Amino acid sequence: MKLAGPFTLSALVVVWWASPGALDPARAPARDAAQDSRQRGMYVSVLDDKGTPVTDLTADQFVVREDGVRREVLRIRPATDPIDIALLIDNTQAMEPFTNDLRLAVASFVEQMARKNRIALITFADRPTIVTDYTSDLTRLTRGVKRVFAQPGSGSYLLDAIVEVCRGIGKREPERAAMLAILTEGTEFSNLNYQTVLDSLGASRAKFDALVVSIGQAADVLSDGGRNRAIVLDQGTSLSGGQRVDLLSSMGLGDALKRLAAELSNQYLVTYARPESLIPPEKIEVSVTRPGLVARGTPVPSRRG
Repeated sequence: MKLAGPFTLSALVVVWWASPGALDPARAPARDAAQDSRQRGMYVSVLDDKGTPVTDLTADQFVVREDGVRREVLRIRPATDPIDIALLIDNTQAMEPFTNDLRLAVASFVEQMARKNRIALITFADRPTIVTDYTSDLTRLTRGVKRVFAQPGSGSYLLDAIVEVCRGIGKREPERAAMLAILTEGTEFSNLNYQTVLDSLGASRAKFDALVVSIGQAADVLSDGGRNRAIVLDQGTSLSGGQRVDLLSSMGLGDALKRLAAELSNQYLVTYARPESLIPPEKIEVSVTRPGLVARGTPVPSRRG
């Protein structure tokens, strides 16, 4: 990575972006998510009204639609493939009051998730910077967390960081990828248009979540950078199967990261059938029929055969 109906549809995620090759039927799908060109897979989180993962669903309780057309769900299983997790950490001046809470929360998250996954720590004050590259080595990750400090006079380049991480994911081609941004409402200095960032997220097939700590002032929506970031944090999270969580205090980071760790550790791999077609779908929707549950899904990355 180079950086300097009859059903109670409790919730759904709509994936409307698609790079030309990302959903190409000529590509061989990843592992058992799709054994031929007529099968596709999604990593799906199902949560109750308290945000707790629900793990006792059966295949007939899932509904998958492509461009509004219901597809046959063939099978489900727990998603156990390792995840490449990119932690995008705000180390701008605006984050300075929250740095201690941030480090404690991230250290706990890393300790829990590094056992079975690879984690990278990336900061984005002034420019995207790798603090620790993808690794499962808890010692290296812990040292990296301790090196996160707010930089005086610095601003946010979150959108640049997202695009660079997506490029790295494209080169690494992991079975599963997740991106988590932890940030404040400070000024965004990236010059990237939101659509460029959304396209990169869609092509990466990474689940994107964002935890936004309030700094007691209105979010920047007047500048181009602020507007582009607001759209990415809204649409990029929901369309990728993630979510944006707004926190009134940095003291909430620990609990928010614990909930996210539980969600990532208890996803389903849902495999469904798709007819032969030269045109990939623009929208993919996943939902469950059990009332009161929220379902969010991220398509399984395709691989060249």
